Amino acid sequence: MDRRIKALTDFLDASHSVYHAAAYLAETLEKEGYTRLFEGEKWSLAPGGKYYLTRGGTAVMAFRIPRGEIRGFLMSASHSDRPTFKFKENGELSGTYTRLAVEKYGGMLMAPWLDRPLSLAGRVTVETDTGAESRLVDIDRDLLLIPNVAIHMNRGANDGFKWNPAVDLLPLLGGAGAGGKLEKLLEKAAGGKILGHDLYLYVRQKASVWGADREYLSSAALDDLECAWCCTQGFLAAPESESIPVLCVFDSEEVGSASVQGAASRLLEMTLCRICDALALDQRILLANSFMVSADNAHAVHPNHPEYADASNAPVVNGGVVLKFNASQRYTTDGVSAAIFRKVCAGAGVPVQTYCNRADIPGGSTLGNISLSQVSVLTADIGLPQLAMHSCYETAGVKDALYLQDAMTAYYGSALEIRGEQYFLKEFR
Repeated sequence: MDRRIKALTDFLDASHSVYHAAAYLAETLEKEGYTRLFEGEKWSLAPGGKYYLTRGGTAVMAFRIPRGEIRGFLMSASHSDRPTFKFKENGELSGTYTRLAVEKYGGMLMAPWLDRPLSLAGRVTVETDTGAESRLVDIDRDLLLIPNVAIHMNRGANDGFKWNPAVDLLPLLGGAGAGGKLEKLLEKAAGGKILGHDLYLYVRQKASVWGADREYLSSAALDDLECAWCCTQGFLAAPESESIPVLCVFDSEEVGSASVQGAASRLLEMTLCRICDALALDQRILLANSFMVSADNAHAVHPNHPEYADASNAPVVNGGVVLKFNASQRYTTDGVSAAIFRKVCAGAGVPVQTYCNRADIPGGSTLGNISLSQVSVLTADIGLPQLAMHSCYETAGVKDALYLQDAMTAYYGSALEIRGEQYFLKEFR
């Protein structure tokens, strides 16, 4: 297996919750020599410095300061969350069996969650001698399962059955005597009395590379951990340029981004402001020469249902990075941002595909237009083509993951200068 794909699957297998994904990215940045900054402290930045910060345990931002001239910011935005089920407060349901009360997080395909091993992971806050402390927990074993109803009792199961998440999708923990055991498991894993929790279900199946030529990659949370990882790798590999490279991994995209660590927050805006203040730079001038790549996976044409795709803008798995377009600005790509991103990809030898929704099938939202409401810069919405988006186990292409890493390496190693309606892209090697 290609070492870069192995690194991606390691990340996917370790990211059992949004908190674990963010922690893994932060650890990766630490290993590459990035210094952690805290929002509640004064920042001292230096040319050649490498920095990162986190917010809420789920959003990660990183940036580097060039040693020479600085023209603007080159940014990317992806997200760390995925559709799943959240464990409710007072969530143990007793009776003949012990089940868990859960609620949907994000828009999901529900049927794939049934009849497969599941577990719980996330963040808990535990009582300590000095107050309270947040800790990651992961019950790393087959713990739960949502059992289907037999076809004999639900004859319409194959005729368009509608799932009720309050009835049909409650995970089974154990028998009548299992009440209270989950709390003990969690407290043992956390190492203390739990005062609060943010826990989510995850599927136990690991990432898999498969196909006739091992060309497909399947995993939980490819949307959007695949883009988050590939953007991170491109960010780390890029040479120094005349731009400040900024990596953004936000939370809450699947529920509208309206959280303190989502793209609708002021996290990016305030980070850019503090960078400019620390370096005595004019933020207005830098933003006028800046660019954003909003990286969130795209729908590939389906092998069994090609009719759902726009015939002339239907990306295929392993066909290259996807530029996403929408007349109503659900995707922010326009002719200029598309041209700039195509130029970057051409320099990296990366093929580019295009995606538009079929005119009578509305598409989903993403980060680009939300981020623009806080930091208004030229933006291209991109993604990697995938199948079964918002399933608990999704499929994408091995080649495409490598394409995006190469494209983002080239992107972050560039600088953009904008003079009115003229655009000058300078590449560094």
